[in-house]
Amino acid sequence: MMKRKISLLFMLALIPVLGIFLACDPKDEEEDDNPEKVFYNGKIYTLNGAQTWASAIYINDGIIEYVGTDEEAEEYASEDAEWIDLEGAFVMPGIHDVHMHPLEAASENFKFIVDENETDPENYANDVAQAIIENPGEGWLLGWGHLLETVLEAERDPKSIIDDVAPNRPVAIMEQTSHSIWCNSKALELLGFTANTPNPVGGIIMRNDADEPNGILIDNAGELLMQLALAPTAQGMENDYDGLVNFALPELAKNGITSICEARTFWKRNQQDTWKQIEADDELTVRVNLGLWAYPAENDATQIAKLKSLYSDNPNSLLKINQIKVYADGIIHNTTAAMHDDYLVDYFGEATNNGLNYFAPDRLAQYIAELEDVGFDFHIHALGNRGVHEALNAIATGGTANGRHRLTHVEYVDPEDYGRFAQLNVTADAQVVGDFTQPAHWHDNDYLVGAALANNIIPLKAFKQANARITLSSDWDVSDLNPFVGIQNAVTRSPQELSLEDALKAYTINAAYVMRQEDIVGSLEVGKEADFIVLDRNLFEIPTNQISQTKVDMTYLQGELVYER
Repeated sequence: MMKRKISLLFMLALIPVLGIFLACDPKDEEEDDNPEKVFYNGKIYTLNGAQTWASAIYINDGIIEYVGTDEEAEEYASEDAEWIDLEGAFVMPGIHDVHMHPLEAASENFKFIVDENETDPENYANDVAQAIIENPGEGWLLGWGHLLETVLEAERDPKSIIDDVAPNRPVAIMEQTSHSIWCNSKALELLGFTANTPNPVGGIIMRNDADEPNGILIDNAGELLMQLALAPTAQGMENDYDGLVNFALPELAKNGITSICEARTFWKRNQQDTWKQIEADDELTVRVNLGLWAYPAENDATQIAKLKSLYSDNPNSLLKINQIKVYADGIIHNTTAAMHDDYLVDYFGEATNNGLNYFAPDRLAQYIAELEDVGFDFHIHALGNRGVHEALNAIATGGTANGRHRLTHVEYVDPEDYGRFAQLNVTADAQVVGDFTQPAHWHDNDYLVGAALANNIIPLKAFKQANARITLSSDWDVSDLNPFVGIQNAVTRSPQELSLEDALKAYTINAAYVMRQEDIVGSLEVGKEADFIVLDRNLFEIPTNQISQTKVDMTYLQGELVYER
């Protein structure tokens, strides 16, 4: 039979000549019009336990119809099929990243970034002053990027630093982790925060000696500011749309990511509508599960009813609204992660000093009981050992065998809770992309929680030994988006490392289970849809400390090319 054959290396060699540097639209590429494709002469790692490796894969109309040898592939393909020579390239299923914030990472609603390396909080006034010049007006001015520890070192009220350059315009800067906000007096005025304002559930209003708010809003107190500042407007939604289409989606494809969970979809800001519009405009180049944010300060009956009304799980859609994002606690360096023991420092002078709860365990169990029955799975932020324990208790109380819930971050976990993940069918979702998760940094927080807990931070190996299902994710834009950084870090973080095989499962078939799509993607096998990536090196044939250097040559979604390097 006569077959049209294209060499992958030849295609890649043409890219500089043609000036193709970013994600390309397969609908505009003539060579991608053929619904029949055979990729052959490759090293295809399938993530299918019954057939781990293959050299060829035959795709017809986006569906995998054969995985195996080059010779047998010829028996399946018609003479009109397009044959693409992989030239020995490594192929694997598309990456699933089940915890990220692409809309927040890409939104143009944040207008400036401050220098994270600045050590004198007074110098941030220069960044704010410049941002005011570049963004004139009277409305909210939002920035991002400082470290909370730096602002806590201020010798006067942090709000005064911003007040000096912005006395009449509300200004707020989100800390890198998003778990605190630094704002000025005008912002506090618009919020109505005074000396008489109690701390909101799941948050802390930091105060000065006169009990007045000092400009630092911790956890949900800061989220209340963002809720006000980012109330939905046509311009704000346009900014979100443009950021996703022009930046975030191309970045996902460039990194080989074909499925994601947005880890915090603020339905009060109409963010779900922005995603729906992107799909309606045929701009969606990734499978998406939205995690609707559960607002801690909302009335439970009203909020549960609203969440139920937003549920959407159309099997023919790339976009599904079928997860709920809940924070059980905060984070360690804010001393808001829920711990069994008190922190060794006290930033807030509250009645307790062992972290906070956005949702108390009984309340979380109620939400799980009411919303799991609709079809929602819960994506629960649980970072401290008490937070993890209480979240597992809530799932045990409110959940059933039908749930596919997961705890994310899982930094500090009591050994007696390791086995409960498998017992309750709860996935342990971890982020190890950031350097702070690596062994060299495990004792960075000893001054907060003591040294005894440090050697088991994010206990991947312990989870594996306890038969827990593990997923790995980025938490972009808190950490790097690149999944190969995460894979490298996962396999090199002894004594809590994973094997390469298990790290790849965490980014593919395990994550597909979490997204309720393991029957259609997550591995390369007959009958599944053709989401796969072509890499510039074989991950099994390079030193583990070089995995992070991996580049994606091609990304395919449903058999269509969505990125080419």
